[in-house]
Amino acid sequence: MLSITERRRSFKYGDQSNSGSGSIYEYEDCLIGLIDDLSLICCGNYRGTQMTMKEVVRSSVGVMGESPLGMTEKVVLLKSQMFALKRFRKTIVHRNEFGKTVEKLAQVSKKCEYLVPIAAYLYTKRIKFILYDYYPMGSLADLLAGGRKYGHTALNWNQRLKIILDVARAIEFIHKQNPNGRKTKMNVHGNIKSSNIMINIDLSACLSDYGFTQLAERVELPGKRQVKPPQVPAYNIYCEELSQKGDIFNFGVVIMDILAGSGFPTFKRLIVEMKEDIKKGKVDFFEFDLDPRERMQASQILDIALGCISQPPGGRPSIEQVLLFIGDVIIKET
Repeated sequence: MLSITERRRSFKYGDQSNSGSGSIYEYEDCLIGLIDDLSLICCGNYRGTQMTMKEVVRSSVGVMGESPLGMTEKVVLLKSQMFALKRFRKTIVHRNEFGKTVEKLAQVSKKCEYLVPIAAYLYTKRIKFILYDYYPMGSLADLLAGGRKYGHTALNWNQRLKIILDVARAIEFIHKQNPNGRKTKMNVHGNIKSSNIMINIDLSACLSDYGFTQLAERVELPGKRQVKPPQVPAYNIYCEELSQKGDIFNFGVVIMDILAGSGFPTFKRLIVEMKEDIKKGKVDFFEFDLDPRERMQASQILDIALGCISQPPGGRPSIEQVLLFIGDVIIKET
């Protein structure tokens, strides 16, 4: 399944009166034509030819997604070189700190096969973006939504379990990093969700957008009302707290999405009450077919997810504990 991009639509930074959101390129192309071209600053493992601002901006073929942090677009350069471009709506750090932080994030990411590599970045008065590897299969959110839209199961249980394990390994790698500085928490991801989990052709997973919440401010999307999480969060509402326990909560949300989909009743208490019936197959909870062995595994992974979304945060396991639990599930049922 290929990721789908949308046509460009105009959008101005900070213009929240705009009724629609979309690509900012129509607005910025006017500015780019009037200023000197600039070279991108390459980092991480990128060893290709030097890229420029005009080359990258004019090579966008469409919007892959948007969030309060910014817009993600697909870029196709000469020789069919493809990247994803994350352009921020409103950064919260100055040029020097932005560059230092991105280069640190790139250095960490290149050491872990479960993190999306960063190739380059640019910081100007009007344009601030990060360029990173593109994944033709799109995100986990794309894959799950595509299957649900057309009424079929996009992934079997073993593929889903592998994705959960890959993401857990990515989080473990991040959480082991030295916090490294007063302003930047290098040991926290900050924005774990299904749309930030990229899928390889072999259906392995890589976590993207590591550390990006420490570069940009969340801006309410034009024309969209944002709802604040309730006092007792539902599992499909992500936590915005910049902490390792916040990462664990969001990982629990991702697992619940992988297991049951976003349409299932969302309150943890209700799921806990039905857990035994879920294990026995009396409740149609999982959105994919399971044999008895797989149902037992999936039920045990459900227990892990429920632990991750525990309140208060002190009741949540560490990522090392989560990996031990997942390992036990795999070993016991093989």
